Amino acid sequence: MILNIKIFSSSSHQDLSQETADCLGLELGKVVTKKFMYVENVYIIWSGCGEINNNLMAPLIMINTCKIVSASQLTAVIPCFPYAQQDKKDKSWVTISAKLVANMLSVAGADHIITMDLHASQIQGFFDIPVNYLYADLGVLKWIRENISEQKNCAIVSSDAGGAKGVNSIEDRLNVDFDLVAILVDDMVDTCGTICHAADKLLLAGVTRVYAILTHSIFCGPAISHINNTCFKAVVVSNTIPQDDKMKHCSKIQVIDISMILAEAIRKTHNEESVSYLFSHVPL
Repeated sequence: MILNIKIFSSSSHQDLSQETADCLGLELGKVVTKKFMYVENVYIIWSGCGEINNNLMAPLIMINTCKIVSASQLTAVIPCFPYAQQDKKDKSWVTISAKLVANMLSVAGADHIITMDLHASQIQGFFDIPVNYLYADLGVLKWIRENISEQKNCAIVSSDAGGAKGVNSIEDRLNVDFDLVAILVDDMVDTCGTICHAADKLLLAGVTRVYAILTHSIFCGPAISHINNTCFKAVVVSNTIPQDDKMKHCSKIQVIDISMILAEAIRKTHNEESVSYLFSHVPL
C-alpha cells in the first residue's frame, strides 16, 4: 500500500482520476478552498481537453497551492498534454504554446511530469524538470489481440506523417504478414477529416476492413459526422480525454482504459523504481 501520498483531480477529467486512484487503492482527494492538509507527495491528474484555457489554469493554481503549503514532491500527471500540436514555429509570429505550458508548470511548482504519447517528442526537452513519457501502444496491442481475429492479415497504416512514429512499433510487435485488414494509427485527431479520407482510400485499394486506433481523440467540429459516414469497423480511443458524450452519438467508438498504466507509473515513481518497465509490460 502506498502511504503518505495524495491524488487530486482537476475538473477536466474526474473519471480518469478516480479510476487511477482506485487502481492504487487510494481515495481521490477533495479540493477545498479553506483548509489544506499536509502530505509529502502529491499527484495532480488532469488532461488538456474541454475548455482548455480554464482547464489549464485550475491545475496550475492547485499545483501552486500545494507548493505553498510545503508538499515536498509534486507530480503533474497529464495524459493528454495541452497545446501539444503547437510545438514549433510554422510562421514567424507564432508562439510555441507547448513550451509556454511547460514553463507555466515549472513556475507553478511542479517537480515532475508524467504524460502519454506526446504529439512531438521534443516537448520533453521544453522542461527543466524530469519527464516520464508513457506509451499507449501496449494497451492498443492488447485490444487488437482480443478483438481483431484477422490480426495476422493486417497492415498498420498512418494517415499522415505525424502518426507514422507509432506505426513501426505496433507493426513489429504484432508481426503481421498480409493486408486484408487495415488499422489506422494516430496519436491525436480533432475533426477526423484526414483519417477518414485515408480510410476511404484504403477501401478503394482493396482493403476489406478498416479500424482506427487513436490515443488522444479531441473530436471537435464535424468529427462524429465524419466517423459515422466512413467505413470504419471500429474507432478505438484511449480515455486520456472523456468520451462518454461522443459515444452516445457514435456507436463505432470504443474506449481503452489507460488508468492502470497511470496508476503503475505513479506507484513506481513514488517507490523510486524505473518507469521503463511500462514500455514493454501492460499492468494487470
